[in-house]
Amino acid sequence: MAELDDLKGFVEVVETGGFGRAAKRLGVSKSIISRRIARLEAELGTRLLSRTTRGVSPTEAGLEFKTRSQRILADLEEAQDAVASRGSGVIGQLRLSVPVSFGTRHVTPILGELAKRHPRLEILAEYSDRFVDLIGERFDAAIRLGQLKDSTLVARRVAPIYGAVVASPAYLAEKGRPQTPQDLAAHECLIYTGRTVAEWSFRVGKRWVAVRPAGRLRSDSGEALLQWATAGLGIGVLPTFIISEAIQSGRLEPLLTEFPMPEAGLFLVRPPGAQVSGKLRVLIDALVERFGGETEWDPCQMAARRLAAQQAAASSAE
Repeated sequence: MAELDDLKGFVEVVETGGFGRAAKRLGVSKSIISRRIARLEAELGTRLLSRTTRGVSPTEAGLEFKTRSQRILADLEEAQDAVASRGSGVIGQLRLSVPVSFGTRHVTPILGELAKRHPRLEILAEYSDRFVDLIGERFDAAIRLGQLKDSTLVARRVAPIYGAVVASPAYLAEKGRPQTPQDLAAHECLIYTGRTVAEWSFRVGKRWVAVRPAGRLRSDSGEALLQWATAGLGIGVLPTFIISEAIQSGRLEPLLTEFPMPEAGLFLVRPPGAQVSGKLRVLIDALVERFGGETEWDPCQMAARRLAAQQAAASSAE
């Protein structure tokens, strides 16, 4: 009788297109995966995979067996989740994609707390600023920042994220301070490459104005842009949770504050489906608890809220 590990190994080989890639994903050796597939084919008396110099692909029987194997594994996970929830526990592996800067600063402690609370929960976190294919790469969920495009994924908005224009005092002393968004055309800008199009939007009066920044320094890392900005190499637009400390210390100065930028968001996205597993529920609850209320994690947001409250109080007193 086929073992569950054999089914998992087979599904991973088909999904990844290779024994080595499947072994890496499952954290075992390539030889173990090979033995599991051979055992399945021997027990079933049929060939499940076609091997070529380019890799492996499922036979017709292999495609049918993969579909049924996935159903079995999904039913098992759902059954484990249902039983575990009765005992206030969470079982299984949580495979999560996390953005580098935000994840390292703010998500890592949350995952550590989840591991302490749920000893049978295995967490595999991949820190990357690329937009992973949740379904194709078999992620349970991803934490994403920004403005989401339409997709079939299910998204839960957890908290707002704000961006700000900043530069170092040294840069401003040498190059001058922009007074309007259009003035940025005359400046060296630090450009984030994680988006398809580099574009900064500002509200000018009652309309939105888009600016295409230009500059020599580009990166998909917010930490890299932060270091370049503090080194006086240009003007950048960065999330306030990254730049709060640099602003408080005087290493960076906020610019164009009278021209608001669009509000973005912190989202948890997951593949479509009505069933939310226990491991995802505890993650969502932890994220909402940490980020959904007061914004201690973002001093810039806290300062802005205090200022708005003071201005509202002063206005009502007049």
